[in-house]
Amino acid sequence: MEPICKYNKPDCYGAKELDFLLELSSMLSNKEINLDEVIQILAEHLTAERIILTVLNRESSHIIIEGSYGISENERKKAVYQLGQGIIGRVIQDGLTIMIPKIAMSEEFLNLTHAPTAIDGVDVSFICTPIRYKDQNIGTLSFHKVYKGAISFDYDVRLLKIVGSMIGRTMRRRQEYAEEMEQLLNENNNLRGELRNRIMPDRIKGNSGKMNEVFSLIESVATTDATVLIRGESGVGKELVADAIHYSSLRKNKPFVKVNCAALPEGLIESELFGHEKGSFTGATVQRIGRFEAANGGTIFLDEFGDIPASTQVKLLRVLQEREIERVGGTKPIKVDVRILCATNRNLEDLIAKEQFREDLYYRINVFPVYIPALRERINDIPILTDFFIDKFNKRHGKNIKRITASAIDTLMVYHWPGNIRELENCIERACILSTDQVIRTNNLPASLQTAATSKTMQAGTLDIILGKMEKQIILDALIASKGNSAKAAEQLGITERMMGIRIKKYDIEARRFKV
Repeated sequence: MEPICKYNKPDCYGAKELDFLLELSSMLSNKEINLDEVIQILAEHLTAERIILTVLNRESSHIIIEGSYGISENERKKAVYQLGQGIIGRVIQDGLTIMIPKIAMSEEFLNLTHAPTAIDGVDVSFICTPIRYKDQNIGTLSFHKVYKGAISFDYDVRLLKIVGSMIGRTMRRRQEYAEEMEQLLNENNNLRGELRNRIMPDRIKGNSGKMNEVFSLIESVATTDATVLIRGESGVGKELVADAIHYSSLRKNKPFVKVNCAALPEGLIESELFGHEKGSFTGATVQRIGRFEAANGGTIFLDEFGDIPASTQVKLLRVLQEREIERVGGTKPIKVDVRILCATNRNLEDLIAKEQFREDLYYRINVFPVYIPALRERINDIPILTDFFIDKFNKRHGKNIKRITASAIDTLMVYHWPGNIRELENCIERACILSTDQVIRTNNLPASLQTAATSKTMQAGTLDIILGKMEKQIILDALIASKGNSAKAAEQLGITERMMGIRIKKYDIEARRFKV
């Protein structure tokens, strides 16, 4: 240990320590703190060969090097410690300082950074102390130093603990940042995996004739650049169809920008879509690109397209015609290479008749219409959708639902489903949570489904309802197969055209919708 000297003498170690701590305190007060610089002055003060500052990731239990001295960048990146393993892992787990006089003789010393076990023939020692913040071990501070026999390391350990306590708050911030970044990285990887799988039939479930027709349309249009208008009631999965079209297209590796037109305020929708120039309106302090520019080279999905105000419809017409935009407050046209997908649950023809939607814009976007059937029009898909949602919520909620009873399936199939697939998904999630015996039963379903009162499905008895719905589905499938030709559909089903006409009228089916 260094000899104790009188204070204020040139070789006074106490004075040197005070100067060091003042310098360290000054560095830690800086918001742009560089931990490697802190480590360096600590190494110089302790005459250490190496210093390692680690931080614990509480999510993964991994311990990584956050700052170091005397270690190459490559060694630093490769060294990842596990909680409880090795000296560093034990120090964080137990919260006790550990000293290894000669690392060459220690079986517990992992030496992931390939530190020399001897320097000029002299053994190297290793000291590691925990960094604590609010009674939690969040990292370690350790150093390698040439072993000097009987010389005590008490002073070095004491100083190491002081420095560790001083940087505890900084290390907590680093810990939280590292955990957040890892979480974001994992979420990003999961989202990328989901996006790769967002191609039918993995995410769009159904094997009815109507859904097979939808799959065929998606397959036909995906590889083109045609504008697609996706229509259907709320909750039928229009966004999933847009995903399938984009991720099956040649633009799948390009930007895919989604815009909910109904969620944008009328005063800001043009700025959101086309961007704005600095100073173009109050609050426009900087230039901003719009969603169309952000999607350049890729695809833009305009959801709730029928809710776009009339003033914006004119500008969208120009985008569709000329493939160029003009920022709010700007005068220079900007060319964009964007494929446009639109979706709406509104009746655009009625809006045109009421002069609430431009007829010329309608014909521009209606290049390739895709109609997504309501769930009540494809009740035969309910069992496969139910199985898909059960598997989904088993994973999400840690459940182990193995089956759904036949009576529960019957209850699902006689309901009217005004909320479509989104409502079915919510019902299955609720049932999974309520089930206590790994089986979904009728009593696990919402009361509205059990009584069918709100959906007005209990009109002539359960059997009549089920048979009626099945008959309607069969007729729909036949019309799809015959491209809307009711005579051919009747021939296929072995009934007269008059009987087919009666049933089409009974079930309020628009046969012309299936014509091509």
